[in-house]
Amino acid sequence: MATSGKVKFGTGLKIKQVGRMDLPGGGLVAVENGYAYAGHMDPPYGTSIVDVRDPKHPKLVSQLEVPEGIHSHKVRVSGDVMLVNYERYKANKEAQGGLKIFDISNKAKPREIAFFKAGGRGVHRFTFDGRYAYISPCIEGYLGNIAMILDLKDPARPQEAGRWWMPGQWIGGGETPAWEGTAHRCHHPIRRGNRLYVSYWHGGFVILDISDMSKPKLVSHLDWSPPYPAPTHTTLPMPWKIMERDIMVVTDEEAQKLAPKPLAFLWIVDITEETRPIPISTFMLPDDSAPGPDDRFGAHQPAEQVRGTTLYVTWFSGGLRAIDISNPYLPTEVGFYVPLPGRGQKTVQSNDVYHREDGLLFLIDRFDGLEILESQL
Repeated sequence: MATSGKVKFGTGLKIKQVGRMDLPGGGLVAVENGYAYAGHMDPPYGTSIVDVRDPKHPKLVSQLEVPEGIHSHKVRVSGDVMLVNYERYKANKEAQGGLKIFDISNKAKPREIAFFKAGGRGVHRFTFDGRYAYISPCIEGYLGNIAMILDLKDPARPQEAGRWWMPGQWIGGGETPAWEGTAHRCHHPIRRGNRLYVSYWHGGFVILDISDMSKPKLVSHLDWSPPYPAPTHTTLPMPWKIMERDIMVVTDEEAQKLAPKPLAFLWIVDITEETRPIPISTFMLPDDSAPGPDDRFGAHQPAEQVRGTTLYVTWFSGGLRAIDISNPYLPTEVGFYVPLPGRGQKTVQSNDVYHREDGLLFLIDRFDGLEILESQL
């Protein structure tokens, strides 16, 4: 669903632009204390720090570069500590991947203080709570990315606190996978309390007990791929009960153009009995406009900052969708916003969104552009 000529708005909840700036295509945007941090898709661009204290007039403060063969498209921040991923780019087999740690007390001059090196492709997606980082590194002896917890009590000396892998990944220990290649691999760990909710690509998702971080334990595992063709991207537990149930929102990713197969969509999973997670509903968008040659039209990433029962979810060329899950058995779209394509682009690829406490939304495009939005009835 590409746009041409004008922004598209949904009915009901109105989402409108407050500010915008051209930025190289991004994979993730994080916002803290008046600054936005964008991780970029393509070298030489690494991470941009943007002053958004005046959301109508965002200003670039600094921009890190990365070497050829690396992309650094994910970033997390807590206080004066910034973490960025280093991942091999476009089949490069020589570049060193891992997790870089910066002191950003001077945002105009981020200072690297540590580099946790990983094997293989490096580190993909991760989260950070100010003390621990929950990362998805490649490690020698393992097939594909695994789940790892890093202790950053001293950010200059990151220490592994624990790891978990899907049985079959530890080929160095004699395990044999039951899948092809790296189809089952850690994609995105998210912590809530003493649980870690981990998407595992074509391996579905797992819930881990991390009461003892040194020995994460499997609570449950659910995989719907196959028969569904899209890999599991994000597993986002809700911070409170909805209709007296514990709920998790799961997005699959339109990782490749899947048409004519079913396009990637969103699941609502009841995890009240966490040993038996049960999908109770789905949310899909009608494929009412055939994707163009450069389009991906399908689910990707929800805003991980849950402020109520309306979730904001990026949908690639479908833009940003606002989904009401107050009735988790019947998720309903209440608004949407499809931006204009960015500089030099023919289509939109809304990739990630951050939902700030004041309600502002920060939407980054995979190809070009950072938009600051507000929603209102």
